[in-house]
Amino acid sequence: MLLLLLLAAGQHEHHQAAPTPAPDPHAGHHMPAPAVDPHAGHHMPAANPHAGHTMAAPVANGGPPPVPTDHAAERFYTPQAMAAARAQLAKEHGGGGFWTVRADQAEHRFRKGADAQAFEGEAWWGNDFDKWVVKARGERVDGSGWESGEFEALKAWTIGPYFDLQAGVRYDLAPPSLGNGGRTYASLGFEGLAPYWFEVQGAAYVSDQGDVSARAEASYDLRLTQRLILQPRVEADVAEAGAARLEGGLRLRYEFKREFAPYVGIVRERAFGPAVVAGERAGSTAVVVGVRAWR
Repeated sequence: MLLLLLLAAGQHEHHQAAPTPAPDPHAGHHMPAPAVDPHAGHHMPAANPHAGHTMAAPVANGGPPPVPTDHAAERFYTPQAMAAARAQLAKEHGGGGFWTVRADQAEHRFRKGADAQAFEGEAWWGNDFDKWVVKARGERVDGSGWESGEFEALKAWTIGPYFDLQAGVRYDLAPPSLGNGGRTYASLGFEGLAPYWFEVQGAAYVSDQGDVSARAEASYDLRLTQRLILQPRVEADVAEAGAARLEGGLRLRYEFKREFAPYVGIVRERAFGPAVVAGERAGSTAVVVGVRAWR
């Protein structure tokens, strides 16, 4: 009987329940969903085929490419016809020869005492890069003949989009008080269009007797209408001995067409230095009537 009780007790110990596991520390917590790969389903590019290669440096700009000689239009037209067309194109868009003759001033001056007539103009011929230029100007006084007269022959070279450099010779007609002999000068100057559309020119002169002088001019066209134009203009001459002359004018012209424009205006001129001592008028004012024309 005792033996049966011991066997029953051992069997009961063998069938005891297994120990209860420890509780899950994350039980009841909200767990985030696993992150989605942003590139999932995308096509990934292949590796760079130039990786690890040495790339050559870019070639420096060596100027414009050569003019093509394989003209496609010659498949349909004769070379002679195309050569004539290209020559006309060059003439219309640069590279050709041009010329013009212009009278900037051709006027009668009404002033106190003897009236006068004045002229100033130029002509040139050449191309976009160099030209031959001829300039002339003078003033004649009623009862006294030509008081002054100049003639210039110049060579002009382009020194920028808006300016020319000019060099050559100038010849002055001598007034009657100095006899019949004239005077020759070497000339170096410029002419062009300054910012804000001011037309400017200037030159330095050295005479055959070693005298040095200079001249500068500036003018501006103020368009009141398409045809009515007001032009202020100033000119200054300076000589080595201190003699100087300053002239300012205001001219109103009407362009019947671009090549022909009569005008009226007023001009004031003044002399300084030895010229006044020698008996020249210190200053004078004149009402002018004239015409500007070019071809």
